[in-house]
Amino acid sequence: MVFSSLTFLLYFLPIVLILYFARRDLRWRNGVLLVASLFFYAWGEPIWIVAMVASTAVNYYCARRMVRVKGKRARRKWMILGVGVSGLLLFIFKYASFFINSVLGVVSPSVKVPVLELPIGISFYTFQVITYTVDVYRRKERPQKYFTRLLLYVSCFPQLIAGPIVQYGDIAGQIGQRQSTPEGFSAGMQRFVIGLGKKVIFANICGSALSSMPLAGGGAQLSVLGAWYAAFLYTLQIYFDFSGYSDMAIGLGRILGFTYKENFNYPYASTSVREFWRRWHISLGSFFRDYVYIPLGGNRRGLRRTVFNTLVVWTLTGLWHGANWTFLLWGFYYGALLTIDLLGGKKVIAVLPKAVNWILTMALVIVSWVIFYYGSLSQAFEHIGAMFGVGSCGLIDAASLTIIRTYSIFPLIAFIASLPVARWAQRMLQRFGLRERGMERARAAWLSVCLVLSVLFLVGQTYNPFIYFQF
Repeated sequence: MVFSSLTFLLYFLPIVLILYFARRDLRWRNGVLLVASLFFYAWGEPIWIVAMVASTAVNYYCARRMVRVKGKRARRKWMILGVGVSGLLLFIFKYASFFINSVLGVVSPSVKVPVLELPIGISFYTFQVITYTVDVYRRKERPQKYFTRLLLYVSCFPQLIAGPIVQYGDIAGQIGQRQSTPEGFSAGMQRFVIGLGKKVIFANICGSALSSMPLAGGGAQLSVLGAWYAAFLYTLQIYFDFSGYSDMAIGLGRILGFTYKENFNYPYASTSVREFWRRWHISLGSFFRDYVYIPLGGNRRGLRRTVFNTLVVWTLTGLWHGANWTFLLWGFYYGALLTIDLLGGKKVIAVLPKAVNWILTMALVIVSWVIFYYGSLSQAFEHIGAMFGVGSCGLIDAASLTIIRTYSIFPLIAFIASLPVARWAQRMLQRFGLRERGMERARAAWLSVCLVLSVLFLVGQTYNPFIYFQF
């Protein structure tokens, strides 16, 4: 079940909200939310709920044991056990077949082990439960007394499937004490509608256009213009797909009384790769910073160690997204770019005009999404080559031109919408003297149109995938 489905919008969410707000008692609300979350997860694949519950149970037990033993070494053993079990589950389901087949590809190319079915959201909930165990080990947080509350933190349906990655310390107090207010409900609904519009209108239409492109062979059938256009469409699709889901998750959390941190902050307005990654998937960057980069020493042990730590973090970031050589290359690509930045790239950026830096940053980001999109390195390289005229079918091809004409200026509108135009428009309206009440009415009208269009699109669309389900 996904948020952008009629089943969720017309049945699941209304029923959950009616039951949730039927009583003010927080134990009742937590109980309703836990049952609803487990049902939500089990809707797609009930068998894999066992893995999530088992991972949570092991870490619950290990954290409880940590406070009963003396000495840091003893606590570390329990921390390693909890994190190790969760990490092992993630490795078995997501990476074991990749590494085994990579070895077999050298030793015996004709033999391959089957790829295991990946439990939905395992990368997200594994990282979340790891933050709990590590924070208890660091004595930043107390171990949770009630297993059901820890399970609620891990399984809470707004952020269960695709984040944002909510660190335990950010939500611990809210599980046992929070308030759902009319103002919060209204703000949450507004945020949810914005996210729904991003996903259903922008992401799905850009994705539909992309699916019409001849991409099966990489760049073999693409012209220079076609290759850039396809890369541009995917750049838009993945942003609106994932940021839309994050908006819906944050909005749902606000409705239920939770406050989740932001996960996107207009990343396509960035003027450097480093800034881009401060704005894109913020919760993932925060996780790797707090639980990998800083424990490795961060930037406190000299330039060489900083470069090493940066490459380690970005290799792991690529691997987190999937067991594939393209994801590893994608992670190393950003690690290399950020290393160049450390070695003097910042000085070059400082002397260039902002517009030039923005264009260069967007070009680098678009190329990275080509690597991310394909399942094989050869296809990714063919497409990138076609973008720069290597092995392409000329400057422009008839198939790409037909698709560009079909979708007209919609991708351009979508790209403009990915920039902070709403903030600019609000400042301009305030400058021209539009009162707060008038702005609220305009916002309400715009959100109403967005909701109606989203529902109409859902009724008529057959193309409604969600990219981050694979993670």
